[in-house]
Amino acid sequence: MPFARLATATTPTCHIGLGLAAVGRPGYINLGRDEDLGEDRSVDTLRNRTHELLDAAYAQGVRYFDAARSYGRSEEFLADWLNTRPGLDDIVVGSKWGYTYTADWSTDAETHEVKDHTLPTYERQRAETDALLGDRLDLYQIHSVTPDSPALTDKELHAKLAEASAQGLTIGFSTSGPAQADAIRAALAVTVDGDPLFRTVQSTYNALETSAAPALAEAHDAGLTVIVKEGMANGRLAGPHAPDVLKGIAEESGLGCDAVALAVILRQPWAGVVLSGAATTTQLASNLHAAVVDLDDDQLTRLAALAEDPRAYWERRGQLPWH
Repeated sequence: MPFARLATATTPTCHIGLGLAAVGRPGYINLGRDEDLGEDRSVDTLRNRTHELLDAAYAQGVRYFDAARSYGRSEEFLADWLNTRPGLDDIVVGSKWGYTYTADWSTDAETHEVKDHTLPTYERQRAETDALLGDRLDLYQIHSVTPDSPALTDKELHAKLAEASAQGLTIGFSTSGPAQADAIRAALAVTVDGDPLFRTVQSTYNALETSAAPALAEAHDAGLTVIVKEGMANGRLAGPHAPDVLKGIAEESGLGCDAVALAVILRQPWAGVVLSGAATTTQLASNLHAAVVDLDDDQLTRLAALAEDPRAYWERRGQLPWH
């Protein structure tokens, strides 16, 4: 398992990863993108932005980097960065397949990505990923599995994924939607020749959406590495948009709302890696302070009260516009 590399890391931030969803393409659903990225979102500008973030993250102890086929040119930007650092052997690189990016570098496309979890899409996107990341890829995840995904029942796909696993690639999955827990438990039951197929799970968990926690604990107990995404709830937990309770606790701690929000996740015993989705180096530095936030029982109780009904949470997320 490539994540064993993280077990030997000694920096406080080694369990914080950098996700490239916000900088691999010009449009995304995160709040505050106009302030974060400005008007110039050319390929070269975002390539440079991504490289600055990767440099800053690595310098500050981050060792997991997360891309996806649907994150615009995220794999390309990450590959460019890696190609200039051939001796970098203490990091873990993950990507995802299952969505095809269709926005053609536009922020106002009618459709930004198309989901397809079938074997032909896996084979096409695996070849595309391999052409960019090659043997630097450690982890390949099915992107946003839901309980009705054919990826949970397609035996031919499972056989192909098991073949990739036998060749040294770690196979994982991510989840989304109000039934994340059901998807996680269904994926845990997938086996090939009696062996579990998946070794990692990446799910949404934050102060507003906590419903996957019991299933993520089960996945951890089953030996999977748990990666947490959307810890900032697509910007809803960032300073300008944060609930008053979070703002108050951030003021008490002397750190940002983002650091407190991510610290809540880092406290979970099942959380292996918590992703920062920072779009600026300033945001990244603030996010990384999560590793030193100390929350007392009263503060944790107040934060726990922020949790929403998962259906309401995902309905609101689905209404966020692409910026």
